[in-house]
Amino acid sequence: MQRVKQAGDAGLALLFALKAAREAINLRPDTPGYFLFVGTGSHRALVSELTARRNQAFAGATSVAYPVLDQDYVAYLLDRLAAGGFSSLPSFDVAVKAFQALGNRPEEMIKALRQLHFHLPAGANPDEHLPVIANTLRSAAADIEIMKLEQLSGVPTAVFDRIASTDADARGLFSGEAAASYSKAVGREVKVEEVQPVINELLATNLIMRKGHGIYGVTDPFVQEIWRERKSLEGKI
Repeated sequence: MQRVKQAGDAGLALLFALKAAREAINLRPDTPGYFLFVGTGSHRALVSELTARRNQAFAGATSVAYPVLDQDYVAYLLDRLAAGGFSSLPSFDVAVKAFQALGNRPEEMIKALRQLHFHLPAGANPDEHLPVIANTLRSAAADIEIMKLEQLSGVPTAVFDRIASTDADARGLFSGEAAASYSKAVGREVKVEEVQPVINELLATNLIMRKGHGIYGVTDPFVQEIWRERKSLEGKI
């Protein structure tokens, strides 16, 4: 197994070398078996770039998101904690809802259950406190990502908002109509040529991902959900 840092000329060259090796083996007559290349990555925007952009080595290759953990994980986690002496545990149904509220993120769920165990008042009902803890952690987790956006501010926020507010994949981000909406949001004229550098910034910070030519989406659906909830509370949706 070889770890490949895709960003940079060296990483890109290595990916093209891997593609060349794959084609040399697979296109050779009478080759026993096949060369299959399977890659994984935590930076979803960069992983998406590898298959969505025409100048990438594996443009057009299949890109599949890992399925999230579900109720089986919650059951396993509750059983493991009970065996370890954790007594202040919620019911299964409440735990599942909390896990879903936390974006099916195991690290956040473990934090929530630990807080419940160590800080639950004597005689209190875990089922009443876990949802509060989960919602607090949920907001804090999203804040980490949204803080990246706030540091960029201005046009990047307007572009991200257009993408996050779209129910399906976002298109037409470079159109005149889109530029007019960005101008209205930031209070100055935004030219179409300003948009591409902004898109690149949002891709680099892993806030958005390219899903195809001219097609974009928010990298983390959890962050998109929080963003839209907050806009709704502010009466902007």
